[in-house]
Order: sequence, then C-alpha cells, then structure tokens
Amino acid sequence: MSYLKKCIAEFIGTAVLVIFGCGSAVAANSLVDYIGIPIPLALTTLLISFAFGLVIVAMAYSIGNISGCHINPAVSLAMLISGRMKVKEFGLYVLSQVLGAIAGAAGAGVRLE
Repeated sequence: MSYLKKCIAEFIGTAVLVIFGCGSAVAANSLVDYIGIPIPLALTTLLISFAFGLVIVAMAYSIGNISGCHINPAVSLAMLISGRMKVKEFGLYVLSQVLGAIAGAAGAGVRLE
C-alpha cells in the first residue's frame, strides 16, 4: 500500500482522536463553567474516557487495515524499535500524526459564548 494512503489515514485518525477526545474535555469544562452547576469529577472523567476509547475503537475499524491505526507517535516508535516499521515510514507517520493533531486541536476549541 502506498505511503500517501497510510499517511492520510494516520492524519485523519489522529485528527479525529484529538477532536473528539480533547474536544470532550474542553466541552465538559466549558459546560461546567457555563451553567455553573458543579458536575462530579468522576462523571466528567468517565465521559472523557469513553470519548477517547470509542474513538480508538472506531478508528481501529476505519483505518486499521490501511495504516495499522497507530494514531500516536509513541506507538509508531514502538513499531520502529520492534522492527515492524522502516525509518522512512516512521518519519512519515509521525509527521502525519503531528499535523493531524494540530488540525484536530484547531477543530476541538469549543466555546460557549
């Protein structure tokens, strides 16, 4: 499979992870500040954890067969160290993941004003 297709999959996967995972944390904190009602920390932590977990599962099914669904430079580094990935592919994956995270962070900035 081409490097371009794998890089696009990693970009999209990382962007979606940051948008929904980090976006849920931003939304939870914004909602608490906006309505002024204290929500138990355990509930917001549970909801944020579910958001991250469900995104990982969705991305594993969506892009897992294309790129392996690393969506994290640490996972790509582990694959490089274990010999399951070449250095060139590793560099492209990490670049795609960083750019995807930046794009996702831009989309996750939820404001309730």
